[in-house]
Amino acid sequence: MLDNLRIFIAAVEKGSLSGAAAALEMTIATVSRRVSELEKSLGSELLHRSNRGLSLTPAGQRYYDECAAYIREVETRLADLDASLNELAGGLRICAPRNIGSGPLDLFWQQFVARYPQISLSLNLVDPSADMTDARADLNICSGEQKSSGLIQKHLGSITPVLVAAPQGPQPETLDTLAEAPTIAADIFSDWTLHNAGQTSPINKQHQHLSNDMSVTLNLAKAGAGVALLPLSLVHDALADGSLVRVMPEWSGADRPIYLIWPYQRALSIRARVFRDALIDFLREQRWFNNAPGL
Repeated sequence: MLDNLRIFIAAVEKGSLSGAAAALEMTIATVSRRVSELEKSLGSELLHRSNRGLSLTPAGQRYYDECAAYIREVETRLADLDASLNELAGGLRICAPRNIGSGPLDLFWQQFVARYPQISLSLNLVDPSADMTDARADLNICSGEQKSSGLIQKHLGSITPVLVAAPQGPQPETLDTLAEAPTIAADIFSDWTLHNAGQTSPINKQHQHLSNDMSVTLNLAKAGAGVALLPLSLVHDALADGSLVRVMPEWSGADRPIYLIWPYQRALSIRARVFRDALIDFLREQRWFNNAPGL
């Protein structure tokens, strides 16, 4: 009905069906039919048609006076929305877990803003266990699937937690010696269940050190305070430079799936789409990331 209203208003303002057809890039027959559909739906004649052109009926005049301003406002808002969605220049709000957004993705942020200087990036880092259902961002990077049917959730892949320690720290070689060794844990990884070629073994013990920030756990592990179970994304550089070593490398924690989510009802802007594609391309090249099939 909105389109029919727009055609009716164009016919009034152009003074003829042919003028409205030219302005809207339609045929005269289509304009006539759509105006007739509007009249039928309203149960009232809106236009007098004659060889001299169009004139408004009393009902048509009231309808025009009531609706014209609203239709122009809607068209203006739609044009603004179209520009917002389809122009690369503008703002982009991203929400990500702190343990992924700070550290593992440092190089990605640098590359993205260098490649798209016209995009104003607003990045909010949150606790990895935060509920992202109501996050007010264009895109959310999530650790784990969100329990909401109102979200589009694109599975990007997963990150594997691994056991690490400093070269001078404890070096257990079996599950029994691990149970006796000093350990360090982040809250989100405090319940250790290890996997090895189909075997699963929960490690029930009290950790010597606990923190709600994985970077603290990482630093304590580097200092030799104990064995830590941390995402490979967080310890990859430390393993490469030798400040940490893998402990019992045949064992690891359960893979943590990573998703990119956004609300069903929200259309992705071109800025969000180029971010999504750039992130997938970046993750595809990272040795600490297990890419989802097909990506």
